[in-house]
Amino acid sequence: MNVEHGSLRVTSLPDTRNASGKPARTAALSAMEVLPIGVLLPADSPRLSGEDAGHTRALADSEATLPPILVHRSTMRVIDGMHRLRAALLRGRHTIPVRYFDGSEAEAFVLAVEANTMHGLALSVADRTAAAGRILDSHPHWSDRAISSVAGLSDKAVAVLRRSADEGGAAQEVRTGRDGRVRPLNSASARLRASQLIADNPTASLRDIAHRAGTSPGTVRDVKRRLTRGEHPVPLSQRPSPPVGRTPSPNSALVPIGGTDLAAGLARRSGSRTAGLETLRNDPSLRHSDTGRQLLRLLSVHLLPDEHRERLVRSVPEHCAGVVSAVARECAGAWDTFADQLDRREAYRDRAAQ
Repeated sequence: MNVEHGSLRVTSLPDTRNASGKPARTAALSAMEVLPIGVLLPADSPRLSGEDAGHTRALADSEATLPPILVHRSTMRVIDGMHRLRAALLRGRHTIPVRYFDGSEAEAFVLAVEANTMHGLALSVADRTAAAGRILDSHPHWSDRAISSVAGLSDKAVAVLRRSADEGGAAQEVRTGRDGRVRPLNSASARLRASQLIADNPTASLRDIAHRAGTSPGTVRDVKRRLTRGEHPVPLSQRPSPPVGRTPSPNSALVPIGGTDLAAGLARRSGSRTAGLETLRNDPSLRHSDTGRQLLRLLSVHLLPDEHRERLVRSVPEHCAGVVSAVARECAGAWDTFADQLDRREAYRDRAAQ
């Protein structure tokens, strides 16, 4: 959401989640009003040393018409504009134009930091660091990039602050990015939720499952591919460490569903191991392009039904078995590399959107 503040354009980020768990949005600023200066309270300013007298005098001596200040309606505390308020007093004014902000005090502080990093007297590094620390306390579910874009620090600096703040505290399972989307820190749980949703309703759209599982459509697409290949929905590198003394197999289930494996549940409900391939065949973006049709042909050839594979195994001459096995493994490795490249592309897009 964007709101105009004089010549300043304020971009509100996703804020604290409401009762449903979805990110709420900060409210728009009101229309401009003129208020008596005496009814206003000093700002909860991100400036650790308070106002700068020289900057206040420069504003008072200028002939420019200053934009309205921002005021938190419920507390009547200045959010942004203390230098302008002091300048108005030096000019002998008793009233000042304001715009109200409706929201919590935590939201008001975020807006104060954002406004002060975008215009006027710049915040010092110490100011921005302290402000980022406060935002981490009030908005721990925000991603490092979301906080850095408000506080004017690098996301790496915010990550260092978060690590210090999280020592001994409860770990966050999800983060809200700059685009307002909530993403899990570890996608394993989201992948498991997606696999259950796919098993319950194999014909559901990628976007619907992604929304309900709290992940991206690209991740859901990969989960579907893995399940139709009979693999575990969570890549081995993303699974939590097993208990001491126990080494799970690469495709062992993390969470059983009614005592059955997720992939088996999908195959049983969809009625075919090729359900994913049928979905791809119905996708116009693949059917109507040369490379898409080529990909579908290759997938159709390599996704062998059990009985066909058994027949091919029996048909291989004894003296060729070793070479065929080696070539088959090379083909499998090539497809595995192809799948990894798709996974990395989706992961990069998810990180870029945070």
